[in-house]
Amino acid sequence: MTQAKSYRIPLFCGVTLLFWFSMYTCVPILAAYVEYLGASHKMAGMIVGMYGLSQMLLRIPVGIVSDLFHKRRLFITFGLLFSVFSCAGILVSHELTWVLILRALAGAAAATWVDFTILFASYYKKEETTKAMGTISFYNSMGQMLGILCGGWFADVFSWEASFLIGAAVGTVGFAASFFLVEKFDESAQKITYAGVKEVASDRILLTVSLLAILFQLLTFATVFGFTPVYAQELGATKLDMGWLTFCSTFPMAIASWIGGSYVSQKYGEKKVIILGFILTGVCTVLIPVLSSFWLLLLTQAIAGFGRGFATPLLMSLSIKHMDVGKRATAMGFYQAIYGLGMFLGPLFMGIAGDVLTLKQGFFIVGLLGCLTAWLAYKILRLGPDSKPLPAQRQKLQG
Repeated sequence: MTQAKSYRIPLFCGVTLLFWFSMYTCVPILAAYVEYLGASHKMAGMIVGMYGLSQMLLRIPVGIVSDLFHKRRLFITFGLLFSVFSCAGILVSHELTWVLILRALAGAAAATWVDFTILFASYYKKEETTKAMGTISFYNSMGQMLGILCGGWFADVFSWEASFLIGAAVGTVGFAASFFLVEKFDESAQKITYAGVKEVASDRILLTVSLLAILFQLLTFATVFGFTPVYAQELGATKLDMGWLTFCSTFPMAIASWIGGSYVSQKYGEKKVIILGFILTGVCTVLIPVLSSFWLLLLTQAIAGFGRGFATPLLMSLSIKHMDVGKRATAMGFYQAIYGLGMFLGPLFMGIAGDVLTLKQGFFIVGLLGCLTAWLAYKILRLGPDSKPLPAQRQKLQG
């Protein structure tokens, strides 16, 4: 094994963790923070959702250019740089307009997740794509989880702005480490063309999985990465409690991403695990309005975290595992751009619901949507024989 091969996967996992740590230190307090600055529920939803909107606009171009020039490491480095600028900018600015713009910049950083996933998948054999996505999703979730907990703790002990400071500092470390990532691509792979983009965008499996991902991200960003911390604050939660709430919903997601992508889907099939993920997340969201205890809210969101962890890596894997190598980044860019719509609509809907109706009613409606999406996944997902190994194959995998 060459030196490059010996360290490339651990280094990549470390950079991934640092990237998402930097991106998520502000998540547990962002909606509450901008409301502290004077924003309405609707404006807070716009700011939280802008992160998803900019991803939606940028991820397809990022995927196409990445497939065209095979410069995935460069995009990863720029992603970390944008994350640093976003955190540092919000740290020094208290104007809501600037916060809105800087969250759009954070979305631009997140758009480079296309290149993280494709470069990491290139380190594995094609038939190990689900395993690769489960692994990278684990470090994605671990980075988010640690960033969320540290961000909440720093905000509680020092000030709101301290969570942005730690995000910028950790992002700077990741930025430096990204220069040592190992670039890998298939030189014989066919270059992406306009016709190739049209072919990717019309792929039935990709369109089906992308639709489910929109609804899934809508549910996630309306709740745990959006307004669940605001509701927790109404129950008397401190800034640290808000961090613990998001942490306890993200930690199970990390564990479920690992076992869901590597083991559970191999035993039960990808479709069943995805449906289970939607059911757990939807039911736990429907329960939020009837909870009057912060600790019960913590418990339900931890269970919902398992649901998110089961569904996320499998949907991601299904978007590219059937694609030719030269079209994978474009397919992943399309997939992640499409689900960016859910990231934008989820918090925007909850913000409007909070102003026009109540947050409780908004949670109930979004939770019902999650349950309906489980039924939709059952009806429209048509997976081939690779979605569940045959008994002999399963025995080999376990042995």
